[in-house]
Amino acid sequence: MIAVIGAGPAGLASAAMLQEQGEQVVVLERGEVGASWATRYDRLHLHTVRWLSSLPGYRIPRSFGKWPSRDRVLEYLSRYAEHHSLDVRTGVDVTRVDPGLRVSTSDGLLEAERVVMATGYNNIPFVPDWPGSFAGELVHSADYRNPTPYAGRRALVVGAGNSGAEIAVDLAEGGAREVSLSVRTPPNIVRRDTLGFPSQVLGIATSRLPGPAIDRIARTMRRISIPDLSSYGLPAPESPYADFVRRRVIPILDVGIVDAVQKGRVHVVAALERFEDGKPVLADGSVVSVDTVIAATGFRAGLEPLVGHLDVLDERGNPLVHGADEHPAAPGLHFVGYEVTLGGTFRRVGIQAKDLARAVAGNASGAATFDRGDGKTLVG
Repeated sequence: MIAVIGAGPAGLASAAMLQEQGEQVVVLERGEVGASWATRYDRLHLHTVRWLSSLPGYRIPRSFGKWPSRDRVLEYLSRYAEHHSLDVRTGVDVTRVDPGLRVSTSDGLLEAERVVMATGYNNIPFVPDWPGSFAGELVHSADYRNPTPYAGRRALVVGAGNSGAEIAVDLAEGGAREVSLSVRTPPNIVRRDTLGFPSQVLGIATSRLPGPAIDRIARTMRRISIPDLSSYGLPAPESPYADFVRRRVIPILDVGIVDAVQKGRVHVVAALERFEDGKPVLADGSVVSVDTVIAATGFRAGLEPLVGHLDVLDERGNPLVHGADEHPAAPGLHFVGYEVTLGGTFRRVGIQAKDLARAVAGNASGAATFDRGDGKTLVG
């Protein structure tokens, strides 16, 4: 039996490919299928093109559009699980994986011959520990749904990633009185597509080139497709690909932020440093008066409680091995969906899932059991 932890794209793809190879697989999910998508903001769309984002074995329907919406992605993930007849057990919270691949869950103890961690790179909301306190409302982007509650209010969005840029545009279009975007490191901005050519294709095509060559291509594409935003506080980075390798932050895919900044509907300001007298103080010393701070400050994998004791994570809490690879300290334990690439997450997890299934085919057998602690067991 192989236990897959997480019923998002990585977990479902892994389970489907392993099952296709004849393995017995159970998927354990604390929420619902595609839970991480279900809790994201209403405006969210898949930032990678439909035809490069299908998981292996079942394509995203053409009717879902070129850039499927959040709800369409959720529908696709549910269809994917049904199409492959996956054994997905929702409402099961996995709390720890111990040596010997003993998996502690809210349903008891499960023992498996292999475990696939697929809880997602963006799993636990991260909010910096800013000094001081804010007199208004401070929320993480994970709690943001739509601009309705913020109509007529002044909002500061902290973080210039895709979520921060898109939420800032959403607020500006949704009736917020004033929207500021707090930026520490000016991001690379790319068009989602240019003349019908998705930027994702360029990311895939250039992935094997030397870093300096990719930087030159990226600078050229930025100069051709994005106006100079230096006067607005968003200068183009000198080494966009090198920055990506160092920070692992995907470039902003422009779905309105360039226009909003140019028209003054979103104001770019310095990084948030602290709060004083209930107000945000920025890195340039300026103080801004706002009603709401939305921290689009990213997520963490949050794997430490589950596998941190197994010596399989780096200093940032990310896996030391990926896909089919196994760490010597934990044979049989795999991680799928924790790599950030310019080619798209859905595409990458599909590749990892197929590699994993080929590597373990015929090696995982037998049944797993759930020990509920009451003398009864549930065969997996």
